[in-house]
Amino acid sequence: MPATRSATAQPDAAPAMTPELRVWIDDHLAQGHSMEQVLTAIVTAGWGPANAVLALRPATEAMAALPIPALAPLKSGNMVDAGDKWVEVTYYIREPEVAVFGNLLSVAECDAMIDAARPRLSRSLTVDTTTGGEELHVDRTSEGMFFDRGENEVVQRVEARIARLIGWPVGNGESLQVLRYPPGAEYKAHYDYFDPAATGTSVILQRGGQRVATLIMYLREPEQGGSTVFPVLGIRVAPKRGTAVFFSYALAHPCSLSLHGGEPVVAGEKWIATKWLRAHPFV
Repeated sequence: MPATRSATAQPDAAPAMTPELRVWIDDHLAQGHSMEQVLTAIVTAGWGPANAVLALRPATEAMAALPIPALAPLKSGNMVDAGDKWVEVTYYIREPEVAVFGNLLSVAECDAMIDAARPRLSRSLTVDTTTGGEELHVDRTSEGMFFDRGENEVVQRVEARIARLIGWPVGNGESLQVLRYPPGAEYKAHYDYFDPAATGTSVILQRGGQRVATLIMYLREPEQGGSTVFPVLGIRVAPKRGTAVFFSYALAHPCSLSLHGGEPVVAGEKWIATKWLRAHPFV
């Protein structure tokens, strides 16, 4: 299986909510602890991730949830109609929605994107939410580039397949980004949404609103290392060529449980293509 739950992950079952726990949550939030810290403490205490979010829900009810992409209905067991092909779902949880696709891309499509991207690579940047621009960041040590939307036949085909698979318009997606991770390269645990409290987020949101979902496609697998991990959920996805992992986040907040990262590549190279989905048309 390309995705597994950590052996230490708590089952998604929880002790009953008690008045004492409600008071404890309210007191810690009032003392200035972040909801992420409180969420982590609840999960560590034995609550499953989804139930920990339910425990925090009264503190997040004022936050408006965004519409999010959702996986097309499964047919014929674990298969999904992606338009030009049937895609296998090899791993799935509903809340939060995380899906691993077993054959999203062909070997030829993977190689074509790598070949087109290789001469255009440069050090990967991250979004700077204080200014709305981009910056080098020590947590991200890959090389990357962006295709223009619909730049070539392969990109067009893959974008249309993604749109059909998750029911989200092509126009609501950022440009497809290809990334190369040599030995030692990684991307430490992070969230893909834009921090609503950051000073530069209002500028970023003008181009298509908030990010609401991510699709990571594996173009080439390293010899060792490079898994995608979800620390709170206890999920590890192996970077197998042609497969992909999809996850959505209706709230731009740690309670979305979308914390994830790319473990260091130990041997060989990892190549991925990332598609970020926005709430509105991306321009």
